[in-house]
Amino acid sequence: MLLNTGDVPNIFPADERLVSYLGAFTVDFRTTCEEEWHILCQDKKVPCSADFTLSSTLGNQVAIRAWQIAGLPVDSFSTDNGIIAFNSRRWPLMIDPQGQANKWVKNMEKANKLAVIKLSDNNYLRTLEQCIQCGTPVLLENVGEDLHPVLDPILLKQTFKQKGMECMKIGENIIEYNNDFMFYITTGMRNPHYLPEVATKVCLLNFMITPQGLQDQLLGLVVAKERPELEEKKNQLILESAANSKQLKEIEDKILEVLSSSEGNILEDEAAVKILSSSKVLSKEISEKQKIASVTEKEIDDTRSGYRAVAEHSSILFFCISQLANIEPMYQYSLSWFIHLYSYSISESPKSEDVTERINNIVKHFTLFIYKNICRSLFEKDKLLFSLLLTVGIMQGMGQIDDQVWHFLLTGGIALDNPYPNPAVEWLSDKCWSEIVRSSKLPNLDGLFEHVQENITEWKKLYDSGMPHKSQLPDHWNQLDGMARMVVIRCFRPDKLVPAVQDFIVANMGQAFIEPPTFDLAESYKDSNCCSPLIFVLSPGSDPTAGLLKFADDLDMGGNMTQTISLGQGQGPIASDMINKAIKEGTWVVLQNCHLATSWMPTLERICEETITPDLTHSNFRLWLTSYPSDKFPVSILQNGLKMTNEPPKGIRANLLRSYQSHPISDSDFFESSSKQEIWQKFLFGLTFFHALVQERRNFGPLGWNIPYEFNESDLKISLRQIHMFLEEYAEVPLAALTYLTGECNYGGRVTDDKDRRLLLSLLSIFYSWELIEREDYRLCEGDQYCVPPHGPYQTYIDYIRSLPILADPCVFGLHSNADITKDNQETNQLLDGVLSTLPRQMGGGAKSPQEVVNELAEDILSKLPADFDIQMVIEQYPVMYEESMNTVLRQEIIRFNRYWCTLIGYSQ
Repeated sequence: MLLNTGDVPNIFPADERLVSYLGAFTVDFRTTCEEEWHILCQDKKVPCSADFTLSSTLGNQVAIRAWQIAGLPVDSFSTDNGIIAFNSRRWPLMIDPQGQANKWVKNMEKANKLAVIKLSDNNYLRTLEQCIQCGTPVLLENVGEDLHPVLDPILLKQTFKQKGMECMKIGENIIEYNNDFMFYITTGMRNPHYLPEVATKVCLLNFMITPQGLQDQLLGLVVAKERPELEEKKNQLILESAANSKQLKEIEDKILEVLSSSEGNILEDEAAVKILSSSKVLSKEISEKQKIASVTEKEIDDTRSGYRAVAEHSSILFFCISQLANIEPMYQYSLSWFIHLYSYSISESPKSEDVTERINNIVKHFTLFIYKNICRSLFEKDKLLFSLLLTVGIMQGMGQIDDQVWHFLLTGGIALDNPYPNPAVEWLSDKCWSEIVRSSKLPNLDGLFEHVQENITEWKKLYDSGMPHKSQLPDHWNQLDGMARMVVIRCFRPDKLVPAVQDFIVANMGQAFIEPPTFDLAESYKDSNCCSPLIFVLSPGSDPTAGLLKFADDLDMGGNMTQTISLGQGQGPIASDMINKAIKEGTWVVLQNCHLATSWMPTLERICEETITPDLTHSNFRLWLTSYPSDKFPVSILQNGLKMTNEPPKGIRANLLRSYQSHPISDSDFFESSSKQEIWQKFLFGLTFFHALVQERRNFGPLGWNIPYEFNESDLKISLRQIHMFLEEYAEVPLAALTYLTGECNYGGRVTDDKDRRLLLSLLSIFYSWELIEREDYRLCEGDQYCVPPHGPYQTYIDYIRSLPILADPCVFGLHSNADITKDNQETNQLLDGVLSTLPRQMGGGAKSPQEVVNELAEDILSKLPADFDIQMVIEQYPVMYEESMNTVLRQEIIRFNRYWCTLIGYSQ
């Protein structure tokens, strides 16, 4: 850093600047600052090393190796963090969302009787005082954005002498201060905002895991699974190397001590000569061992590197997942949870003797496995977004994505002045034409706008197409594929970008990655354990309680074995007692509406961390939580819990599939229980189709319903049971009664608008009709694609539903084919905005820097600004007169106008 004091520059050493200022920043920003400071030092003729690193100037290699054995990741970024923590004058506050710093400190200080505390503990201050007096280390976990003022004397190291002893005042108590005391602070927050008064008291350190650090961890895990003898030997060599390095350091210290303490001629000191001789022999032996160990370690590393592809691929998946928290605070996933899935996938993936085939098997299995696990915790609107992030992240890792094209697809570029006139103003909007011109600067799209100008009729066919993402592009442009083709679709038909994205994902990842698994409570329960909460993330209209209680009955956990409580004021202590009792007895506890009890959430977090432990918890115990999205929900519970969403699926096909794979239709006893089996199955399919229809119409806004209604699973289930009951009790099908119950009571009971009620009954008449009962090939809408399948076993209905298209045409809903343009545009904007919120603000590769983009935009705006008004001319033409008060107003407004633009120009420059 260059500090100007008068005319004399004052340049701090690079290592001091790193320790003082860069701890809180990312690896990329630190590297940039280091490079700029290095150039500055060279320009100012300040002596500096050719290749500066913090570990070479302040690092102790013996200590660094010990840190790495204790769990510090081996990448240079993490090593720098360790050096900063032990060289800073202030106690470290480590931003640690993945728990790396926590693990490292606990292992490193374990032998020193480390005390672990939280601000929510009742006796944390007493523990701190005891440790300060005894000189033992303390780890303060999970702090928020504010630190309690009682910690200020410790953070500021406010000691004073009293009766010859060094003391510190904490609260009202004066205690003796031991200089061996160490204080570590960690937070699990991903992006905390610390005010200056906090940041100046601590040394902020960013312990977010780096790709290189994670790759090394994952490589060690896969090698330990596949080649355990190799990993064991590697770890043994690391320990031996650390011991040898430590011994060499001790020898060096011993030699220095002998030399410094020797008096007179050292050759006449027999003891000193003997020590030096033995040290030389021992040093030579250790050095030889180190050389042999280094050769062996290199051979092991070469063999291990064969599995590096698995680690690199899995590391990309983790960072794709970690970006989701930018979209929704409930999308939090811990590194330990990810590593557990990683180890499980390695064990479960298909085996093979061929290493290359085995690696491919692991990669494919883990990618799909992680996709399914994450999807069950995402809202419907974010599932395709996650698939796109996953696809692009993997392709970027293989170097198959151009950053400029990717950035343009998301933003459409920066809207500068377009000098080329629109060739088809009657159908091509100026916005689309500007994007076409800007896209022509991208790789593979050079000359696009000229071709559009010359062949406007051919390109209009693409614009008018009902499925532009499937249509052929004119001439040689039809050879475009991948992201470049999506850019063209964005320019001409942004409303069809979502299906284009789906095609892109299918082409690169497979069909499975656009077909998220349906909600399956049994599958989620199978993946759970007694110490991890199961969290239902609620959406409007969803209530998983009935399904959960039915599931509990199926597992013989119903009745008194499952206790439920809705959290609110005064309910916290009751919930705590329920949990404490259930832990011992092995029963279930359901805490509903956690978002309404934000003040009690820290207590719940402490219960999950301290009370619900493997040693104290019955294996049958489960803690179920329900909550709407809330940024107050404890991060540690979200990261380590098993999250589920229970929204209606997106699309007719997914909705039908969900209904048929859920209770009660999935229950064979219910499915085959009617004496009028053929009629029963037709009504069953018709009602589920109607249920999907009324839910999907909400996506069309006012075209679907005047008022968006929250139709849910309970409406479907009661209607199903009524159909079954009426078919069994009446010889003839009571169609009018069924129509009234379903249309007026069950679904219609939610409808308040008379036009919506009329529409609902009109839609229901398609499915509750004599034609559906009597005809074999009854069509549910225009065309031949949607009909009631022939009567058959349960699986035939599942197979038929899977054969339906993922995206339904608006005619299925009784709407015009253009009805989905607004809906599709909204979905496109939602998708692109969601992806943008997950990306870093600075683009890499060949993209322009943010400053260059801002400068271009500012210059374009300035070029379009009108000239200042001539005030003198206005005064002469409209003089200030008593009879013309508006002249005074005009003059004042012109002065303000000119001053305003001058201010803007000054800011931009």
